[in-house]
Amino acid sequence: MSQISQSLISPACRDALQHWLKGRKALAGASDNTIIAYQGDLAEFLSFMTLHHGGAQGLGALGLGALERINVADMRAWMAQARAGGVGARSLARKLSAVKSFYRWLAEREGFEPTAVLSTRTPKFQNKLPRPLAQDAARAMIDTVELQSDTGWIAARDVAVVTLLYGCGLRISEALGLTGTDAPLPPVLRIIGKGGKERVVPVLPAARDAVDTYLRLCPHPQAPDTPIFRGVRGGTLGPRAIQAVMARARMQLGLPATATPHAMRHSFATHLLEAGGDLRAIQELLGHASLSTTQAYNAVDTARLMEVYNRTHPRV
Repeated sequence: MSQISQSLISPACRDALQHWLKGRKALAGASDNTIIAYQGDLAEFLSFMTLHHGGAQGLGALGLGALERINVADMRAWMAQARAGGVGARSLARKLSAVKSFYRWLAEREGFEPTAVLSTRTPKFQNKLPRPLAQDAARAMIDTVELQSDTGWIAARDVAVVTLLYGCGLRISEALGLTGTDAPLPPVLRIIGKGGKERVVPVLPAARDAVDTYLRLCPHPQAPDTPIFRGVRGGTLGPRAIQAVMARARMQLGLPATATPHAMRHSFATHLLEAGGDLRAIQELLGHASLSTTQAYNAVDTARLMEVYNRTHPRV
């Protein structure tokens, strides 16, 4: 929280915000980055309301009591100011979600009615559709990643990680979070994803073989509590190394900048859907909390079908 924001928020509001953030981290399993984003969003909101209600003599002086009196017009003023400052609809929707979550908690704790805040409509925005690789491009990516290092165990490591992203639909943080207790990989992995949610993911033989090959070549000793994937000096492998090796591979293949580690996860889901996979099952494999998140893949598939249709049935 910036010094300017701190000076505009009453001590009571700051304490309430810190208690809420601690609860989000402890109970909801929010990541450090999520907590930082929440803190920034709420600090901006509370600072705006302080100035909107007459500066530091207004909301800052009245503390939590003033939060109970925020009305629909106040919320509209905050959203208008954010949009005027260049905040897009998607980012504003995220900020509003943080504000509503904080208000639900605060209203329950303080015993007031938060309807004015909770009834504020979320800005409409178009979901960004995943940009998966074609199946041949995904396979070419894995093959080309292997060529990026002259050191055998590093090449095998990079192939193993990218194969897990594409073959199991793992997030890069999930793949790099595997430890010695997961090796050798079983036919089914239990993954702890975002928000501490657990899911079961089948492991294809190709992914198990890739990880086994890497483990045989890796010069660093493995232990149950150490990460499977190691950096050059034996430390934990960070996501930037995989992002960098994929960037070099996609340049050689002539693929767009969207061919990232996360695109391999999208490719996993899209190719499953194209092969007739059930949307609900794919939701569970990806660890999406809401089916609506997974439904974006329906749009990808429909778009691809329309592309084929337009190409084979041109308008006269």
